[in-house]
Amino acid sequence: MRCQSTDPRLDNLSRNAADGRQAADVTALSPAPTLTRMTPQPNPEAGAAVKAADRDHVFHSWSAQDLIDPLAVAGAQGSYFWDYDGRRYLDFSSGLVYTNIGYQHPEVVAAIQEQAARMTTFAPAFAIEARSEAARLIAERTPGDLDKIFFTNGGADAVEHAIRMARLHTGRPKVLSAYRSYHGGTQQAVNITGDPRRWASDSGTAGVVHFWAPYLYRSRFYAETEEQECARALEHLETTIAFEGPSTVAAIILETIPGTAGIMVPPPGYLAGVRELCDKYGIVFVLDEVMAGFGRTGEWFAADLFDVTPDLLTFAKGVNSGYVPLGGVAISGAIAETFGKRPYPGGLTYSGHPLACAAAVATINVMAAEGVVENAARLGASVVGPELRALAERHPSVGEVRGVGMFWALELVRNRETREPLVPYNAAGEANAPMAAFAAAAKAGGLWPFVNMNRTHVVPPCTISEAELKEGLAVLDAALSVADEHVE
Repeated sequence: MRCQSTDPRLDNLSRNAADGRQAADVTALSPAPTLTRMTPQPNPEAGAAVKAADRDHVFHSWSAQDLIDPLAVAGAQGSYFWDYDGRRYLDFSSGLVYTNIGYQHPEVVAAIQEQAARMTTFAPAFAIEARSEAARLIAERTPGDLDKIFFTNGGADAVEHAIRMARLHTGRPKVLSAYRSYHGGTQQAVNITGDPRRWASDSGTAGVVHFWAPYLYRSRFYAETEEQECARALEHLETTIAFEGPSTVAAIILETIPGTAGIMVPPPGYLAGVRELCDKYGIVFVLDEVMAGFGRTGEWFAADLFDVTPDLLTFAKGVNSGYVPLGGVAISGAIAETFGKRPYPGGLTYSGHPLACAAAVATINVMAAEGVVENAARLGASVVGPELRALAERHPSVGEVRGVGMFWALELVRNRETREPLVPYNAAGEANAPMAAFAAAAKAGGLWPFVNMNRTHVVPPCTISEAELKEGLAVLDAALSVADEHVE
C-alpha cells in the first residue's frame, strides 16, 4: 500500500528510456557539436601564471596530485565559465551541483558587497539581522515543523551535527545509511557515505551500518516493478533494523534523491515507508538535501515531491549557490526541545557567517522573485526529460535516463541487454578510458559535463534557459557517439 503512487507529480520522475520499458516520442535535436558564444579576450600568459601557482602550491581534494591538470578559469557568468585562452564552456555540472542561480548573479553579489560594508563578520552567539533573516526564510520553506536552523560551513559538517543531535536525542549509538550515497568528507560523514570515497577513511568503528536503498535498474532485490522494488527495499531495511537491534539505532539518513551516486529517484511510497519505520522504532529520520535542495528538483526541497517530513534536514550548496560557504541543519520541534534546557554540545566559529547569510537571503529572494524553482520544474519536464529520452533512442550506450527538475543522470552501458556498465565500478586509469573519451568530446564541444563512474549527470543551473539547454544537449548528443564506440 505504501509503495503505490498517490501523487501525479511522481508519475514521471524516474522513467527509463533505453531498456525498453518506456520511451518518449520526441523529435531529435539538430546536431550542433559546438557552442557558438562570444568569448572574453584571451590572456594565455595570465592563465599560465595561475596554473603554475596552482601546481606549485594548491593541494587538490580527491586527487593524485601529480596526475591532475586543472583548468585555469578566468571568469564565469550565468550558465557559462571560460578559461584564459578564451574558451567558453556551458556548465552542465553547476560547479559541484551548487550554482543553482548561476554564476555572478548581480543581486547576490551586491548583497554580499553591502553586507561586507556594513558588518563583515560577527560571532555566532549574537543575534544579527542577516543570520536571523536567513534562518527565517529557510524555515518558511522547509517541510513540516523544521523551524529551527543550526548553521554550519557546509554540507559535511551539517551531516556531522545532524548525527550528533540524533544520537544525543535518542541516547543510541548507531546510524543506518545507504550504499550508493555521499554525505561528506569529514570523519563521521565519510563513514556514513556509501560510495568508494569512504574506503580509505573507513574506521569500521564509527557506529555506521549500510543497507541497500531502492535502485530498480540494478535491483538488489530481483524486483521487476517499482512497487516490488519499494516493498522489498523496505522489508530489507526493517530486517536490518531488527538484526542490528532497534534500541541501538539512533538515525536513518538518506539523500532524498541520491546525487553523486546516481540520481536514483526513489519509487513512490519508499520515503513514506522509511518514515513509518522510524516512527515505529523511535529512530530519527534524517534527509540529506545538500545537493537536492533549493530548487534543484523543481521544488524548494526534494522532500516536497514525496510529502515526507524528516526529523532533521541537512542543506548547503544551493542555499546561496555556493557564493560564500554555508550549510545547516533544519531541526524539528521535538529534537529542538531536547536542547531547550540542555546545552547542545557543538558549534562552529563561523556558524551563520554574516556574508554567507546575506548571500542566502539574497539567493532565496531572487529564486522566489524570478521563479527559479518553477523554471527548473518546467524545463525539466518539457525539455530535459523528453530530450534525454530522445538521445537514449539514438544512442545504444545509454542504458537508462532518470531524474526530475534540473537533476538528471544518463547511465552508460556496454550492453543494454546485460546492463554491463560502460566502465567497471570505481574504474580508474585505462579502465576508465571510455568515460574519459566521452568527457573529452563534450569539453571539446564547449560543454562541461558532470561525470561519475559510468554516468553523466545533467545538472545545469536552475536558471538556465531553454535555448541554452538545447545547445548543451546537442553537444551531449555528439559526445555520446564516442561512448557508442564502446558498445558491444
